[in-house]
Amino acid sequence: MKFLHTMVRVNNLDDSLDFYCKHLGLEEVRRVDVEKGRFTLVYLAAPGDSGGEVELTYNWDVEEYSGGRNFGHMAFAVENIYETCQKLMDAGVTINRPPRDGHMAFVRSPDGISIELLQVGKKLASEEPWQSMPSVGVW
Repeated sequence: MKFLHTMVRVNNLDDSLDFYCKHLGLEEVRRVDVEKGRFTLVYLAAPGDSGGEVELTYNWDVEEYSGGRNFGHMAFAVENIYETCQKLMDAGVTINRPPRDGHMAFVRSPDGISIELLQVGKKLASEEPWQSMPSVGVW
């Protein structure tokens, strides 16, 4: 498993970039604008650190965040998403967003923090029971 990023929703992208980059010293490593979803993702990292990143998510439509909703999730790359999810289920962990696509799943920590699991490399072929499994709760 490899730690990938922590996602934080931001209300003002320019103010957030000023804080994280100018004041904290992080550097922008990539940016993705998603017109259909009406959001922008900006990935930041400490200079010379290719490890975990901070993902700033800016939703183009005005939205107020309360109760920690601005904190999104932590993401980890896993060698086999199906095996990882099965191991978690066997341990009693709820798979909130099953890996129906062979690529991505979400679970929640005991404290309610969303954890995104991403398949390393190409997504796996869809297979049961994952393909038919519905999402549960929020993720």
